[in-house]
Amino acid sequence: MHALLLNPQAVGVSGTWDFYSAHICSAYSAVLGWCTYDSWGHAKQIGGDDPPKGDFPVQKKSPKLCGSNYPLSIAFIVVNEFCERFSYYGMRAVLTLYFLSFFHWDENLSTAVYHAFSALCYFTPVIGAIMADSWLGKYKTIIYLSIVYVVGHLIKSVGAIPSLGNQVVHVILSMVGLFLIALGTGGIKPCVSAFGGDQFEEEHTSERNKFFSIFYLSINAGSLISTFVTPVLRGDVKCFGEDCYALAFGVPAALMVLALVVFIAGSGLYRKTPPQGNVLLEVCKCIGFAIKNRLKNRSRQIPKRDHWLDWASEKYSKQLIGEVKMVTRVLFLFIPLPMFWALFDQQGSRWTLQATKMNADFGIYVLQPDQMQFLNPLLILVFIPVFDLGLYPLINMCKFNFTPIRKMATGMILAGMAFGLAAIVEIKINETDMPRLVPEESLIRVLNLAKNPVQVTIQDRDLFQQPVEAFQNPAEYSKLILNGEQQSLHFTLQHQGLSLAFNYTVKEKSVYSLIVFEAEGSLSSRLITDLEAKPENGLAAVRFINGLSQDVNLTIDSKQFIAVQKNYSASEYSLLERDKYNNGKCITEMGEFTMELGLLDFGASYTVVITNVSGGAVKTWKSEDIKANNVHMAWQLPQYLLISAGEVMFSITGLAFSYSQSPASMKSVLQAGWLLTVAVGNTLVLIVAQAAPMAQWAEFVLFTVLLFAVCIIFSIMGYFYVSVDPEDLEEKEEKRETASGGNMITLVTQKTKL
Repeated sequence: MHALLLNPQAVGVSGTWDFYSAHICSAYSAVLGWCTYDSWGHAKQIGGDDPPKGDFPVQKKSPKLCGSNYPLSIAFIVVNEFCERFSYYGMRAVLTLYFLSFFHWDENLSTAVYHAFSALCYFTPVIGAIMADSWLGKYKTIIYLSIVYVVGHLIKSVGAIPSLGNQVVHVILSMVGLFLIALGTGGIKPCVSAFGGDQFEEEHTSERNKFFSIFYLSINAGSLISTFVTPVLRGDVKCFGEDCYALAFGVPAALMVLALVVFIAGSGLYRKTPPQGNVLLEVCKCIGFAIKNRLKNRSRQIPKRDHWLDWASEKYSKQLIGEVKMVTRVLFLFIPLPMFWALFDQQGSRWTLQATKMNADFGIYVLQPDQMQFLNPLLILVFIPVFDLGLYPLINMCKFNFTPIRKMATGMILAGMAFGLAAIVEIKINETDMPRLVPEESLIRVLNLAKNPVQVTIQDRDLFQQPVEAFQNPAEYSKLILNGEQQSLHFTLQHQGLSLAFNYTVKEKSVYSLIVFEAEGSLSSRLITDLEAKPENGLAAVRFINGLSQDVNLTIDSKQFIAVQKNYSASEYSLLERDKYNNGKCITEMGEFTMELGLLDFGASYTVVITNVSGGAVKTWKSEDIKANNVHMAWQLPQYLLISAGEVMFSITGLAFSYSQSPASMKSVLQAGWLLTVAVGNTLVLIVAQAAPMAQWAEFVLFTVLLFAVCIIFSIMGYFYVSVDPEDLEEKEEKRETASGGNMITLVTQKTKL
């Protein structure tokens, strides 16, 4: 039951491997006596009945925790992992909004860079594993790459200080920092858990297994806490007059520094095994030689071989070739899997961007849009015991053969359904958006600030057929068709039997408000420009029109100061956090007066008209230019439930299944393949975001359809896949090779002149 504490995403979808490796190593210990772990955390046999000698010296026994069989060194490793995971997931939680708000990139570019970084984090574990197994060993690899990791965090934090250089400097520093972070987090990913497993003596198998559970509990704790806390540091703390990204990146950087210090502090207690060689490189060389040898021996006179990998037999052992054959059977099933990760990892990009356009008020707490990501690690911790102890046994009681392939296909279906729900939510969100502007078209409305109704007529346009009442809440914007990029239009105002004419130039793809007011006893008007889209990140926008005969200075809160000239002049829009603003100040020649604005809601745009001063307070009239976000963020909960359930059925089942279908010496190769499917999935999102931009709901539908199609392909592949026992397959392979050995001719690789 140790897997109940596992979150595959929080550990880089690698945790299940090490849980099963613990049992593999236990089996080796019982039968053969000795084993160790490679950098992926997989058991490796290193001897027979006697302890290893030579290159594998007997390690010193480390002090124990409180008289138990747990080495004291694992306390340093567990704390290190908690801090590192807090560091990584805390930084990544706010990354998309950082690109959007700090760099002012559009949503597609922000999404593309986010997934490019995520993909790099899953390519680099291969580098870390090769360094650990073939060169430095796990301990030195963790130290050196953690230093790279820390430097990346520090550069990233410095790059988020607004006063430091221009945007080019910020982008360069951030990209360099992210590259170093990806190299560091990916490089140590396959090493830390395996290094923890090395600390135990072979007779303490049960303690080692419990360690893995504690290890992954610390990972989940780091992920869960950081994805909740870091967005608070970003949004609720203000520095340099805006969201404090420097603090949001600085705290994870401090945690990574702490992780490195803690890990080094335990140096004298660790059991450090030397590099054992990397089987992944051997597999790649074997496959490469087989392909190369086959291409060099294409003559029809040369007998064919049963399998294309048999062409490597001139250089590699039959055992290695047989094991590579088993691995390639499973890797073939991995081909459709990246599409699941393409959907899954959009929780930190597209789903976070969707949350910025929703109502985040939960009554007792206002949630930050990037905080919703904490639901995934939380739900994983809930779902794993529910599925293992409840759902799966119930399905077995119903006599339904719920094979691993079917579980994984079900996980794909659940993820596809989650994106279907995300598309529906996106459509509902769009109902409060401004209409999309197209060339030779603009939008206009009328604000009547006079004391009596006004009839507005635009030459050759059939708009505003009914008179506009005084201080009437404006109707929806009306579409204004132009003859070109801009056009001069003739406006006629009819008021109390009088007719007044005005000419205004209107530009295409713009939004306008026609203000009608009385000045010096006569009717007048002014055409002002409105916002063309909702304020970003759930902020509220507000502007002021001064209806007084004197200039005013406004204070909305302690940080917002606005000067508005007299006689119906309009201020620029100011962006504010969603809140009630009832303690504003209005300073005029007559003195200082209080000003109440009421609630400025998520994503809304307001025009506030100062009408008069009475009783020590300013009288205002507020109109809503753009509707507030009316879809609550709680509507994202069903899609998080579905995709988290899909992850449990897909990721954990897939790892366990592929692990069971390969020989013990090839587990690390399969884990490398699994991590690469995550990298490829993120690359797919990057391609779609940049190559085929479309409406967000349509993109969600596209990914849903693609995953359902891939699910069908995967189910067909799984239907024809025959599960095997690797040990039985190895015996059959040895017998087959023995029987066909006499018919195999020896090939000599040589240069031939044509």
